[in-house]
Amino acid sequence: MVQLAERVTPGRRGVPGVVLAVAVVALIAVVLLSIGFGSNRLSLGSVLHGLFAYSGTFDDVVIRDDRLPRTLVGLAVGIALGLAGALLQSITRNPVADPGLLGINHGAAVAIVLGSAVFSVHAPGQLVWFAFVGALAGTAVVTVIGGSVSPLRLVLAGVAVQALFVGINQGMQMINTHSLDQMRAWLVGSLVNRDLAGLAGLLPFFVAALVLGAVLARPLNAIALGEDAARGIGANPGLVRVSGMVAVGLLSATATAACGPIAFVGLMIPHVVRALIGPDERWVLPLSAVLGPVLLLGCDVLGRLLGGSGEIQVGVLTDVLGGLAFVVVARRLKAVRR
Repeated sequence: MVQLAERVTPGRRGVPGVVLAVAVVALIAVVLLSIGFGSNRLSLGSVLHGLFAYSGTFDDVVIRDDRLPRTLVGLAVGIALGLAGALLQSITRNPVADPGLLGINHGAAVAIVLGSAVFSVHAPGQLVWFAFVGALAGTAVVTVIGGSVSPLRLVLAGVAVQALFVGINQGMQMINTHSLDQMRAWLVGSLVNRDLAGLAGLLPFFVAALVLGAVLARPLNAIALGEDAARGIGANPGLVRVSGMVAVGLLSATATAACGPIAFVGLMIPHVVRALIGPDERWVLPLSAVLGPVLLLGCDVLGRLLGGSGEIQVGVLTDVLGGLAFVVVARRLKAVRR
């Protein structure tokens, strides 16, 4: 299997480790920026004091009660979305696949709307469970309809389920606009006012999905050579795809439940990673998990800087960047086909 992975990425020895080290440094930097930037900008010394020498000052309270929880939630969500996108693109063999393609984000949005409009639940700590159930339901429906035989069938099933959830969500908006006005920030995709209580309840699922994703790296390399070749070396393509979809569902559901539907992170990051180090999933998956929060937290910081007295929600910025990235990827695919 080691020889197989080396065949997948000839001439790349040593490079992935350097890229991973740089990515980790970038992640540390963006985490510090996320804690330091906001309406009240803090120096690096203040950030380090609030993290490691808490004494109850105003800056310390801002860091511990607001900035740190927000950053940690963004860190977890970025890891989940980056890894989910890499897994999904590998499983479906579709370079424009994104967790939103499965209808997970819209399934979570529908569940949030139902919780707010029908059950009069408005607290984020309670709504997070509605989002989680809705996201898992979206994944389950797509998996049942699409099956694990044809990647194309799986993608088409995701598009159909997503359209269904969008229609339900729009219908609920027309029925109860008051409740939806209160949930607008959540539906856009935001890290504002997020706490660690909701994330803590999702942590076991998050960790389980990370472990499953790590285990799938080598089998995904085998499948990349073709199903017949994969079976010849002992891999089970059907089992690998089903396991991968479970991991994608858990990761995407956790991310959506934590801060609402955020799209395109899972589309952009795997393309960047593969451009840097090649298609070896043993490196693509961990690097996607590291660079996912770099992008997400970077967009969150940028939204605070561009928003003036307010801020632009991170989901808006990822949509803008993701739309541009989608055009670039589509044009590259068109050029390759020619």
